[in-house]
Amino acid sequence: MARIITQKHLWSNSMKQVKIVVERHSDGYVAYPLGVAGVVVGEGDTYEEAVADVRSAIAFHVETFGPDVIASAVGGGGGI
Repeated sequence: MARIITQKHLWSNSMKQVKIVVERHSDGYVAYPLGVAGVVVGEGDTYEEAVADVRSAIAFHVETFGPDVIASAVGGGGGI
C-alpha cells in the first residue's frame, strides 16, 4: 500500500503553481501533480529524485501542450 508523504512541493512558472503529491512505495517513490490535464508522473529511488523527475515532466508537458494543461493556479506564496 502506498503512503502519501507530502503535498507541500510546488512546481511553478511565472504564472501558475501546481501541487505535487509524493508517495512512498516498497520499491521507491512516485510523484504526480494535481490539476494538470493528462498523465504526468515522476519516480525515483529517493524522495528527492521523484520530485526532481516530476518537475522535469511537468515542464516538458507544459512546453509540449501549452500552459492551458494547468487547470488553475494553486494558493499564493512562492514556488520552489
